[in-house]
Amino acid sequence: QRQVVESGGGLVQPGGSLRLSCAASGFRLDYYAIGWFRQAPGKEREAVSCTSNGSTKVAESVQGRFTISKDNAKNTGYLQINKLKPEDTAIYYCAADLRPQGMCVMTDSEYEFWGQGTQVTVSS
Repeated sequence: QRQVVESGGGLVQPGGSLRLSCAASGFRLDYYAIGWFRQAPGKEREAVSCTSNGSTKVAESVQGRFTISKDNAKNTGYLQINKLKPEDTAIYYCAADLRPQGMCVMTDSEYEFWGQGTQVTVSS
């Protein structure tokens, strides 16, 4: 069964950091792009970052604070989030898109496998 599972969310104070993980099973991440998306209460889901073997993209709204990475040997993707703000509060989802080469895309419809999400809450 091919799936991705997120972990690492939690409650953190403004200015804090979190590292979210996206563990893939049933397939090799070597040939896949990883995308991170988030959905805040009452808002549409938005793409925050993606990475493939050929590129990395980060949404303008989180540039300088969010760093995406992918460790093919561990079959796991990561999203490092620094300087967290209350507006970062959301459910964060990772997704995988079969893309052996070329640029990753920030379009959720391109992604085949989705995790259940991990809650990130930023509050003092």
